[in-house]
Amino acid sequence: MSETTASLRRKISSAGDLQSVVRTMKALAASGIGQYEKSVRALADYYRTVELGLGACFRESEPADLMAERRGHSDAGAIGAVVFGSDQGLVGQFNEAVADYAIKTLAALPGNPQVWAVGERVHARLSDAGLPLIALFAVPNSVKAITALVGQIQIEIEAHRAKAGYARVYVFHNRPQSGALYEPVSQRLLPLDARWQQDLAKVRWPTGNLPEVMRGSAGTLRALIGEYLFISLFRACAESLASEHASRLAAMERAERNIGELLENLHGIFHRLRQRSIDEELFDVISGYEALPEETREAGSVPEAGRH
Repeated sequence: MSETTASLRRKISSAGDLQSVVRTMKALAASGIGQYEKSVRALADYYRTVELGLGACFRESEPADLMAERRGHSDAGAIGAVVFGSDQGLVGQFNEAVADYAIKTLAALPGNPQVWAVGERVHARLSDAGLPLIALFAVPNSVKAITALVGQIQIEIEAHRAKAGYARVYVFHNRPQSGALYEPVSQRLLPLDARWQQDLAKVRWPTGNLPEVMRGSAGTLRALIGEYLFISLFRACAESLASEHASRLAAMERAERNIGELLENLHGIFHRLRQRSIDEELFDVISGYEALPEETREAGSVPEAGRH
């Protein structure tokens, strides 16, 4: 009985230690969600500024297809795709959801897809599906690290577009929803076609003084387009990281509940075993007392020999 009780003590201690680890990881996941969601909100004002600048440039010139038909690309050409996933586990179906969505979407498009994967786990999932993978990027571990990653992806996209002549470039990632939910989404980064330009040209300027692009619009337009692509990739990465932390938070909450139920069960078994042990000891005492001669019990003492 003592060995069983000792084993339960060890299990309770191990479960308690694991519960402390889970609570720490839960706190880290919760703080991670906050910083990435904050970065996405802060990016909205900057995106609005870039959007207004692009609209001003397009209002001064006729819409023309940029980075696509101008170079003779066609819809049936090569397709570039950036898929954001995770490097770490404990995220449920996070990688499976975005990878399966990307696989299904790319399969429905004309052309031959080539993929940049962000995260080892989504890279493995896409590789198993047979998609051609160009490169693997590590997932950023902070908001500051996103900028460097986005810069690398932009360089890769431009280098391969010049070499392979991509007609289209898409980005796939998970976007956070209410609570710990998320959903896979996609965005076409390129080409920046006439319809996109016309929509931006319709964006109203916030004041009555209309802007004028100084020193030619070509250089300004290239700079603003670069910022637009940067913002799109940065936002996709930040939303993916927020979704990853939300998924991990949900997993830690489930683990915490399961460990709590396990501890409650172990404590219940432990207390029952202790009570049973106490009951058995009391029964032994009573049985021993009942086994004594009647005159000894009435005297209320134990024979001298029994004391030794």
